[in-house]
Amino acid sequence: MALTKARNTIEQGADVIVLKVKAGTKIYEGSIVAVDGGYAVPGKKATGLIAAGRAEELVDNTGANGAKSIRIKRGAFLFENDTTNPVTDTHTLGTCYILDDETVTSLATGASAAGKILGLDGDQVIVEIR
Repeated sequence: MALTKARNTIEQGADVIVLKVKAGTKIYEGSIVAVDGGYAVPGKKATGLIAAGRAEELVDNTGANGAKSIRIKRGAFLFENDTTNPVTDTHTLGTCYILDDETVTSLATGASAAGKILGLDGDQVIVEIR
């Protein structure tokens, strides 16, 4: 039904989101968080994951799917660079891929996108996850 008067549309603040955590999953504060089948999981090398952002807290869900939730921040963060298939300056503004919950790689094979590469800071990669 279309509006017929003004509506107070509450803003949810898209920079911090809350996701339900997958059963039997521990996610560490500061880690890359991905979505697998609708639930938050630590970043890992796998296809079909969706990068969600950086964990804002430690959550250990020993219960069922969704028994616990986690706050995740979206934005640009420094993550470790893969030493085997590193992200380099030539990859700037391209896509990097999740290797584990703290590391990104330039190798797409068997991995899911982590986000956009904004540059390098020493040995670390500045990754925008949106």
